[in-house]
Formats: sequence, structure tokens, C-alpha cells
Amino acid sequence: MISTDQIQELLNSGGTVVGGDGEKIGKIGQVYLDDETGKPEWVTTKTGLFGGSETFIPLAEGTIDGDTIRVPYDKDTVKNAPRMDDAEGHLSKDQEAALYEYYGMAYTERTSDSGLPAGGAPQQTTGERKDLSGESGVQGRDTSGPTTDDAMTRSEERLNIGTEKVETGRARLRKYVVTENVSVTVPVSHEEVRIEREPITEANRGAAMAGGDLTSEEHEVTLHAERPVVEKETVPVERVRLGTETVTENHEVNEEVRKEQIDTDAGTDTTKGGEDRKH
Repeated sequence: MISTDQIQELLNSGGTVVGGDGEKIGKIGQVYLDDETGKPEWVTTKTGLFGGSETFIPLAEGTIDGDTIRVPYDKDTVKNAPRMDDAEGHLSKDQEAALYEYYGMAYTERTSDSGLPAGGAPQQTTGERKDLSGESGVQGRDTSGPTTDDAMTRSEERLNIGTEKVETGRARLRKYVVTENVSVTVPVSHEEVRIEREPITEANRGAAMAGGDLTSEEHEVTLHAERPVVEKETVPVERVRLGTETVTENHEVNEEVRKEQIDTDAGTDTTKGGEDRKH
């Protein structure tokens, strides 16, 4: 069960409503309390781009998750819920019954008009706001309604900045074939004819006289030469893969935040706890 204190913290911090699928439905508008129990019963949110009337969502099955209220409905279901005129700050029995029927919840006729907006931090345990004017320790009175406290609460917006990982691009490896010329110098050898002349000596005279006196003869020698022979083969030379690395850089965030200021039209502003003093 969501408590009033939890709701007040979300209202002060500007919480959001998300569906059961985790999709953001919208920012928290107002929270309506049950007149009998004082417990949060309905939350409103604006689901349109340009505002408009607020949509009511039941909190019976809602849970608090950080600065969000998680409800078991998707955004389309909430957007199509019946629009209610909450000018009086209450829901009538007929309006409440229509909402219960739309969300598939059982509705009973009991004395409850579904509370008041919780934006003003009500302190009641019943449907009535007790006027504390004149009681001991309470100075002055509220001009905008019953005096429920002796002080105003000043609130301001704070930035809650985080990071999310998004896809920014893709890198791809592509292999293709190119042709290039390769020049290599290869040493080759060949045979050439060389004439050797040997003078006749006593040692070779017998071989020289073995033939006829004068004859016609031919003698041949086979010549050889080397020539380049080229063969191609495909061999692996390296492995290439894609990897990622994380690079951290500073990114400046500029955002407007609102805060409340409390002024007095007379007297001196007595400040405690290091707050700014106004003159």
C-alpha cells in the first residue's frame, strides 16, 4: 500500500507514472485521497503532448519504485480512460464508479468521494481538515483555507541526472579483392658454347691420329637454359576483428528548475539553518 508520505515525496520531487511494461505514462499531476481512510486512492497524469485534462489511474495495485509510481496498466489503457471534471477537488460516486468499471475493479457504495488532492500535504486521518487557528503554538492563520500548520513548506525542483545507453551507429567489416603488380628479380642461368683448343703434344698425339687424314665431320653439344616458373597460392596472413572500447567524456547539462520563494510584506525574516535571509 502506498503511503501519504511516499506520495508527498514524489509530488515534491516531480515523480512520474510508468506502466507495467516500464514505459513512461506521464508526470504525476495530483493524488486523491480516500475521505474515510486518508490513503492515496487515485493519481492523475497528463498523457497528451500539449496537456489537456488529466487522466485518473487507480493506486490500489500501484507500487513505488524510486521516483516513479508503477501501475499495472499500459499507456494506451490510461490514455483511453474516462476524463473526469475535478473542479470541485472530488470525484462523485458516479465518476468513481465509471473509473472502477473501466479499470475492471469492483466498486462498492460507501461514504467516500475519493478524497482531496494531496498536493497540499494534507495531515488528516479522516476526510475533514481540522482548523488549528487559535490553538496553542499556532500563530496567525491561513487565508487560503483552514489553518493546518504554523508554517509554509518551501519546495524546489532538483535535477536527478543519470545516463542511458543508446545506439549511435554501427561499424562493419567488409572484405574485397584488389589486384596489384609484384616485381621480383629471379636469377636464371643458361649454357653457351665455348670453343676449347688443345695443342698436340706427345700425351695426346695418339688420340689426334686416330681419325682419317682429311675428313668432313660434325659434332654437336645440347645447350640448356633456366626460365622463371610462376605459381600462385592463397595463404592466410592475418586475422581482423571488430572490438569496442569505452571513452568517457564530460557532457554539460543545462536545464531549468523551479523553486518556491517565500516573502513577507512586513517585519524581519528570521532565518534558521543557513537559509537565505530576505530584506
